[in-house]
Amino acid sequence: MANVLAFAGSLRRDSWNKKLVRAAAAGATNAGANVTLIDVADYPLPVYDGDLEASDGLPENAKKLKALFGQNDALLIASPEYNASITAALKNAIDWVSRPDGDEPPLASFAGKTAALIATSPGGLGGLRGLVHARAILSSIRVLVIPDQIAVAKAHEAFDESGQLKDAKMRARVEAIGAALAATAQKLS
Repeated sequence: MANVLAFAGSLRRDSWNKKLVRAAAAGATNAGANVTLIDVADYPLPVYDGDLEASDGLPENAKKLKALFGQNDALLIASPEYNASITAALKNAIDWVSRPDGDEPPLASFAGKTAALIATSPGGLGGLRGLVHARAILSSIRVLVIPDQIAVAKAHEAFDESGQLKDAKMRARVEAIGAALAATAQKLS
């Protein structure tokens, strides 16, 4: 059974991407994965600064995130698009988690992981431009990002009051991304 860490790169309480990652996580769970869904807002971090790291070491929340990453085979990431790229919160979390703690090897929290990327935004591209950047970042830190991805356009119209995707076909496509990640991670673990 693959262990999947699922989260959105948004701090906003009512984030559309937090809703989207829950749908994909359901697909991973239904495919047999053990999914841990977290909210990055629960792990506040200072902006990455090498001087701060040198003087104080890793912040406690960075250590907690590193532990969560280490306990999982795969990452299911809903990446909001801010100005055609990923959010500062997502990049900052990646930067802190990538830092070695003690004598661990470089990129220990990412090396050998599998990831799936999804996004939603109010625009017509649904966050697609940000996914390009997320894929490039993760691939450069030794994460295998599966080719399947989805970007849901018009986020402000896509979800009902309970946070579910209104369109059943779209919900099935999002769940299929989670299932594909679970299957790939299971084969590779």
